[in-house]
Amino acid sequence: MAKIKYTKNELKTQRDSLTRFTRYLPTLMLKKQQLQMELRGLEAQIEAKRGEEDAARADLAAWVKLFAESFDFTPYIQVAEIERSSGNIAGVNIPIFGSISFVEETPDLFETAAWVDSGIEMLRQLISLRVERQIIEEQHRLLLAELRTTSQRVNLFEKVKIPECKEKIRMIRIFMGDQQTAAVARSKIAKRKSAEKVTAA
Repeated sequence: MAKIKYTKNELKTQRDSLTRFTRYLPTLMLKKQQLQMELRGLEAQIEAKRGEEDAARADLAAWVKLFAESFDFTPYIQVAEIERSSGNIAGVNIPIFGSISFVEETPDLFETAAWVDSGIEMLRQLISLRVERQIIEEQHRLLLAELRTTSQRVNLFEKVKIPECKEKIRMIRIFMGDQQTAAVARSKIAKRKSAEKVTAA
């Protein structure tokens, strides 16, 4: 604890600080709860997207033998653009998945097998799911970082700042009370001495 000035001004400063901390703490706690709730929701979304990816891969497993045939899918699954917008949760700017588009390249119907179109569609679906999950994971990472900061602030206010202010206020009050008692005692002694001088004269 820093050195305390035992003055009325310091008492006012500490009282103002205590008021500010106690007023701000509920807002921080509310933000912490909101972030925790949002994070739980995002974790469920991430799991759901993983489930969708696993299901798409399971569908793809049926095609694996066909993929063994020599065919270059690269030109047909190149991402042209990923549309992202920006959102805000509890004061944190987060990316939001909009859509994904692929380079428009169509295989030659006469030179490719019939299954190629379905294979391209399936691979695009997998890429789309992965990109969407990665953006949700980015949201999760940003909110988790904010939750850590908010939790540190809540702990700082709850366990350090508020108790520190209360203790300083208590110590200043005790000091000022002692000063007042000493002043009253000095005043009584001075009165008594003054009365004794009058009596002696």
